[in-house]
Amino acid sequence: MEMWFSELHTSNVKLSMRIEEQLCSVESDCQRIDVLVSDEFGKFLALDGEILFSEKDEFIYDEMVTHIPMAVHPDVKNVLIIGGADGGVARELINYKCIERIDVVEPDEMLVEVCRKHFPELTCGLDDDRVNVYIQDALRFLRNKTGDYDLIINDATDPFGYTEGLFTKEFYGSCYKALKSDGIMVYQHGSPFYSEDKDECVKMHRKAYQAFPVSRVYQAHIPTCSSGYWLFGFASKKYHPLDDFRPEEWKKLGIKTRYYTTNLHRGAFMLPGYVEQMLEEEENEKKT
Repeated sequence: MEMWFSELHTSNVKLSMRIEEQLCSVESDCQRIDVLVSDEFGKFLALDGEILFSEKDEFIYDEMVTHIPMAVHPDVKNVLIIGGADGGVARELINYKCIERIDVVEPDEMLVEVCRKHFPELTCGLDDDRVNVYIQDALRFLRNKTGDYDLIINDATDPFGYTEGLFTKEFYGSCYKALKSDGIMVYQHGSPFYSEDKDECVKMHRKAYQAFPVSRVYQAHIPTCSSGYWLFGFASKKYHPLDDFRPEEWKKLGIKTRYYTTNLHRGAFMLPGYVEQMLEEEENEKKT
């Protein structure tokens, strides 16, 4: 008998993969957490039936939310990761000697424990001396912060459920306040391909575009994400992701990556026509 895992991308489309083994299935106060093993993607983690990451493609997401802003901002010392229970983003950040402090704020303690047990190659990023893990609500955490961070990476899962508060106008305003005068925020934008997801992409861009003087969107191909195509937001008080890009300085660091390159950095901001049109329509609506 074969066992399959299926994730609905829309009411008419789903991603299915054959499962070899289920390693974990627990209910936290926030969500259901499953760890499964597939032939194609290795171990993967699902929250409430939706894939968060897999062993085979997690590096794409983690590298793109980390190295894009780090190759732009010239002096990052203090970083806030919102979410980040798996440690993948922290693992990328600890490659930078300039960083002095990395705060990880994750409300689901059980999720951290599950990741530590089943994905130690990722959670090793949480064990660095510069990393502080706070088990609490991120919006509440942010309310007490003013000018604390050079970089905020919003690694929260999606705009629904227990993380819904991390995609509101108040949240973006709180992030703006928590950043220093030249701070950058990076966040996941979702997939724009299916009409059911498009509205959420537009709403997120609207909030960031209204809150920050610099707001751009970039892309990556991530097989386990909806439609295999994912967008990220780059919001900044000062730096432009292309005009202030420092490719030669970044190369000198000698950081090994599997997806991110300085050539890809530029290309990631060159979006398909239908995505550009979607974003421009929202920006033009704000100006009128």
